[in-house]
Amino acid sequence: MVLAALFAGVALTACKDDEPVAETTPGETSLTDDESYIGKAVGNFTAEEWYVGGEKGTTMNVTQGCYEDETPAVTEMGLTEAFNRGEQFFERNVTEFQAPFNGLGPAYVRKSCLDCHPAYGHGKRVTKYTAEWGNGYLLVVYHPVDGDNSDDGPYVSEVTGMPQTRAVSPFLPPIDESGIHLDWLPITAMADGSEISATAFPDGETYQLIYPELSIDRSAFNTSPTPWETGNGAVAFRLESTIGIIGTGLLDAIPDDSIKLEYQKQAAWWARNNIDVSEKLNPAFWDAAANDWAPTALYVNASSGKEQVNRIKKFTYAMTRGSLQDGAGANAIWNITNVSRSDRPKLYSTEPWAKAMSENQKVIAAIKADPQSPYHADGTDEGIRNAVYNLLLPSTNQFDNQWHNFEPEMSDNNFWAFQVWHRGLAIPRARNLQDPDVQRGKEVFMQIGCATCHRPSWKTKEDNYWNPQIIAAQNLQLPRYQNQTIWPYTDMIQHRLFMKNGIHGSWCRTTPLWGRGLSLINTGAEDRLHDCRARNEIEAIIWHGYSKKSDAYDSALRFYKLPKKDRDAVVKFLRAI
Repeated sequence: MVLAALFAGVALTACKDDEPVAETTPGETSLTDDESYIGKAVGNFTAEEWYVGGEKGTTMNVTQGCYEDETPAVTEMGLTEAFNRGEQFFERNVTEFQAPFNGLGPAYVRKSCLDCHPAYGHGKRVTKYTAEWGNGYLLVVYHPVDGDNSDDGPYVSEVTGMPQTRAVSPFLPPIDESGIHLDWLPITAMADGSEISATAFPDGETYQLIYPELSIDRSAFNTSPTPWETGNGAVAFRLESTIGIIGTGLLDAIPDDSIKLEYQKQAAWWARNNIDVSEKLNPAFWDAAANDWAPTALYVNASSGKEQVNRIKKFTYAMTRGSLQDGAGANAIWNITNVSRSDRPKLYSTEPWAKAMSENQKVIAAIKADPQSPYHADGTDEGIRNAVYNLLLPSTNQFDNQWHNFEPEMSDNNFWAFQVWHRGLAIPRARNLQDPDVQRGKEVFMQIGCATCHRPSWKTKEDNYWNPQIIAAQNLQLPRYQNQTIWPYTDMIQHRLFMKNGIHGSWCRTTPLWGRGLSLINTGAEDRLHDCRARNEIEAIIWHGYSKKSDAYDSALRFYKLPKKDRDAVVKFLRAI
């Protein structure tokens, strides 16, 4: 068995059986698609593989804007109005005071969800870090272990886990963007004995791998203390782009017991081959000795302390969340734009930032000059300092609905609509499966081992989703995807690729490949991998072979040795699914 993770997809090409197959290179786009083949078995594709999200989760639209479509389940369940209302909370800029789109203050990451997910895709690669539209990057600031360039180590506590680089007046952002420096550097040599060239295939076709070098000035941190004064005194930085959001409700519908069987299958293979399972399956998720979940794989979903359900963590690259309704989107509407709600009434902040702002004389002076400020208190310097510190200090009780007497900014019903939208985003159907090159690409994809990590299909079974109490209390439903066969091309497990300046924590969930072939026409970009370092499929695949330690090294090496015709076929396949 060979493990691989081909985080890929760009545009699509088209052909009919009686027409020549168009030659394309990464970046080219063709919108032609012969619809007469849809729903029919063709070559090595079954009829159902056209409907990658099943009948309840697939949109037949494959033109620009298709990433925004609702699933058929949304329509059938009469949830379209809620879906459209929830979409507004994704697209609208959050302001300080204009309800129902208020939030932001006093510090935030972005002013809207759409900033990080342009045109509903993942973020774009940028060359300068500013919290503007298209920059889906989240900064990762941590204390490295095993050397200053280690990918591993605990997050610093001085800034939030998703570090904020913007603030409302008169406060200073926890990290000043002017002190963030980002460079993209070329790879001139591979690592750890890799047999893959850094620049060209054996037949002479060239490519160029690039990677990010990120640094942040000490003076850019408006916290007391700064990260260099805590932990082990070393501070490292990584970039992590936002994930794609299309089809995430369908991924939520994959049963935990099915994912457990996938872990057991992979663990059994490694054990049979006398390979340490903990080197191939993250021990924080899988207890090899018990052949069962590790305790830290379980995520406790809770709402207002009234309901607790254990779910397996499966969202975000680091797999930190265990249900979509308490996962990436539900979390982000709170901690990216700092919009509070009844189950998260606390401020997304840190004590070191609150302390720094309470000690900043310019901040105190500005508040003193504004008697209407909620931080004005008795108008004395000392009174203002105490108010700033206590009001900016995050609550220690997640379920304290009286946090500083602030009213939640998002109503429970609007949060329900936001979750209907998030769980209701469709996945576009497959394209061009009748193309012989696409069929050959699928065959090669399987032969070289890519499908081991990029498992083609799953069954959703009953889709007994977890419903937050603030939604369940209103007897409101969310889109449901019972008994669907879906084709996301992911094993829902983390692997390690050991790239230069890689992902924080080393382990990364296998990214679903479905729908990625429409990224270019939807978002205007086709960047891939966790930090958008790959500008097309070829670069993404070759990065998997940067190091012999990579779990995907053998598959990447096999791809590297393919003739150009087969390499192109794999790319066409990735664009089609």
